[in-house]
Amino acid sequence: MISITGQLAIRTISGRLGLFNVGRLSTSIGEFTIKDALLDQYQEGKYRGDFAIKQIRPSYYSHGGRLVVEIRAELEGMTLDDVTGLSREDEEHLPTNVPDPLEENGLAPPLAPPRHTPVAPPPPPQTDALASNEPFGMDQPTSLTADDQDAELFGTVWPLSETVRLDTTVDRQRLRAQCTRLDQLGFTMDFKTQTWSRVSP
Repeated sequence: MISITGQLAIRTISGRLGLFNVGRLSTSIGEFTIKDALLDQYQEGKYRGDFAIKQIRPSYYSHGGRLVVEIRAELEGMTLDDVTGLSREDEEHLPTNVPDPLEENGLAPPLAPPRHTPVAPPPPPQTDALASNEPFGMDQPTSLTADDQDAELFGTVWPLSETVRLDTTVDRQRLRAQCTRLDQLGFTMDFKTQTWSRVSP
């Protein structure tokens, strides 16, 4: 692993599976494509700081009938100092027609219905006790509440405190869903501390 100072330009792209981020890391030893899951927590922009790189390797993928070869760096972590908007040059180096990392190599998971959407009301209870499959005296099971869904989504991070640090080693689709849900719950991401904090009303 090496640690090096550089600038990471992050661009947000809207794909078939929703929004995702890709990055380009510029350093004194070269420029590298970054597609790590941890990028999905950040807003689009150019971040300056120190980057711990655990691996640099060539990567290949096909997109739109062409083979794309890139030098990809995998991050162990990063310490960020400041952020600015993307320049025109940054935008030119970060094209919008790249595949979602979830879809590379045909490994995209099946599309799931969006979380926390209104659920159709349950059917009315049966009036004939003999027609029910439930044991006598037991109620029909109820659907999951929003808290139950959040507990399932966040796992060991649940229940949420006022400051939340996500586990970026979970699968990428879950991390994206966690970021989306935190935004819905009124949290914002502090790029310097890499934590989410609840915004006071």
